[in-house]
Amino acid sequence: MRILFWGTPTYAVPCLDSLVATGHEVVGVVSQPDRRRGRGARLQPSPVKCQAMELGLPVWTPPSLRQDSILAQQLAELAADVFVVVAFGQILPPEILAQPGLGCWNGHGSLLPRWRGAAPIQRALLAGDEWTGVSIMAMEEGLDTGPVLLERSLPIGLCDNADTMAQRLSRLTADLMVEAMTLLAAGPAPTQAQPTEGITMAAKVKKEELWLPWHETALRLHRRVMGFYPRAVTRWQGQRLNLLATVPLLPERAEELGAICGNPMMAWAQTPWPTGQPGQVVAVAPGEGLIVATGGGNLLLREARLASKTPCRGTRLLQVLKAEVGQRLG
Repeated sequence: MRILFWGTPTYAVPCLDSLVATGHEVVGVVSQPDRRRGRGARLQPSPVKCQAMELGLPVWTPPSLRQDSILAQQLAELAADVFVVVAFGQILPPEILAQPGLGCWNGHGSLLPRWRGAAPIQRALLAGDEWTGVSIMAMEEGLDTGPVLLERSLPIGLCDNADTMAQRLSRLTADLMVEAMTLLAAGPAPTQAQPTEGITMAAKVKKEELWLPWHETALRLHRRVMGFYPRAVTRWQGQRLNLLATVPLLPERAEELGAICGNPMMAWAQTPWPTGQPGQVVAVAPGEGLIVATGGGNLLLREARLASKTPCRGTRLLQVLKAEVGQRLG
């Protein structure tokens, strides 16, 4: 089939590669405009644009679809059978949605209708969902409201973060989209309307959400660190400290921690550590990190990045922070 691919971040690259590798004719790629990134804030193309150029595909990077009538005409002239959209970053207007004969299909990283919107992976982790997945959905004017063609689920582990889940979901999206194209090529594909119950919205992550409120429980703080990885932040001795890996030392999750992190961690979860004020270091664990009091239970801080330094873990983290019992984060 003739496919016009829409995508922007690294998450969408495996899907583009899979469509090309399975013999579909990708007639072009639409991605977000180049952005200023990294040190020096130089203009850099999106990961999808980079891959499209590597594959020799034509690329369009419109700042605004709704204000670019010429682009709509150019895309129509491509005569694509289907549009495939994965994490593009703009809402497609009705005149573009109506172009392909076989429709526009979105690979969305959640089990719809749960977590419609911009940040489904982060919101699923923050909420403590045990399962997530991918939905291949027919696009319509509403935000992620269309009927679902294919859906697959994945479990969320206690120590999965936004990066590890994105990698797994990205691969699953690529596999399912290839399967979806096969179904569409064979004839009208049966879809199922989304349930009217269980709808939740995955709002964009705001900067103020990234700061850790130490009065919350260890489990909720851990979910923030995992969900907002690698951007969850607190303060240590007046400097920004990004938390990258934590473990909630909760007796009721001891067996689960043992299965994930080994028996020593299970024992640690059952240890009656000293109490302290939220954010206070109550113990220094040699080779592991800091044990910090929260509004409910203790949190093991295993990996972090101080200010502009490189990430460090375990013994190295203790050396960099020079932490002592009684000192506080936040």
